[in-house]
Amino acid sequence: VAYPVSFAFWFARRWARNMARVKICGITRSEDLHAACNAGADALGFVFYAKSPRNLSVEQAAVLVNALPPFVQSVGLFVNAEPEFVRRVLAAVPLDLLQFHGDETPEYCRQFARPYLKAVRVRPGVDLLKYALDFADARALLLDAYVPGVPGGTGERFDWSLIPAGLPKPIVLSGGLNPDNVAEAVKTVQPWAVDVSSGVEAAPGIKDAKKIAALIDQAKKLPLLEGRGVG
Repeated sequence: VAYPVSFAFWFARRWARNMARVKICGITRSEDLHAACNAGADALGFVFYAKSPRNLSVEQAAVLVNALPPFVQSVGLFVNAEPEFVRRVLAAVPLDLLQFHGDETPEYCRQFARPYLKAVRVRPGVDLLKYALDFADARALLLDAYVPGVPGGTGERFDWSLIPAGLPKPIVLSGGLNPDNVAEAVKTVQPWAVDVSSGVEAAPGIKDAKKIAALIDQAKKLPLLEGRGVG
């Protein structure tokens, strides 16, 4: 699959100014992968969690990840997975980054010797500064909405005012983002990146190419303030 004009346009625009990066999560089909790459996604997420409608087998994920063009990162999402399972995935799928979306400890996350994100479900009383210290070697904290019993992908938005100023880690903002509110989110929170799954779907696990393109366009509409987004 060729990525001619759109990929070149993304590359020029990406380096023209400091913009929020965009991760499209829950990719299950090759057509959605290509739509996201053509629209200028910086990273794609692949879910390894049996209870999710976006769950992939190791074999399915390997085919999709190996189809990625250069400079688009692959991110593997796990929820309280057995370490042996994570290692089996890593042996078969060339993931660039791991995303832990459960109750994993810092020690658990570090054992795979791979760059990782730690997801935090935000609600009143959650100490994000402590998370930043505990997971000091995480590449970023991914902030998502808290919904009881559901680790993520709910389409719910949380109160962005709960994010403390001066958080010493880059922020990946998730939770209830879509083409209509992502520009507001970037302007308000100034995250390093946004992470979207259900907000660009036609159905759970099935992406909408037009929504993906619209969201990425809106997310990269305004430059980040100088020095913001990097923690």
